Amino acid sequence: MPKMKTHKGTKKRFRLSANGKAMHRFAGTSHLASRMSKKRRRQLRGTTPVADNTAKKIRALLGDYSA
Repeated sequence: MPKMKTHKGTKKRFRLSANGKAMHRFAGTSHLASRMSKKRRRQLRGTTPVADNTAKKIRALLGDYSA
């Protein structure tokens, strides 16, 4: 049986925290942020845990990759 491959799209968008939670970045922060208010840009900073119902699927797609 071949090895399970890591889903590369998932690897680029999510990472697992030390406790095993799937973390994600907020959408809309890559470019064109100058039209947003400073408050909105500040609120979009950092990462947050993914909802539990999708975290299970993300963990399966990442496989052993957790960096």
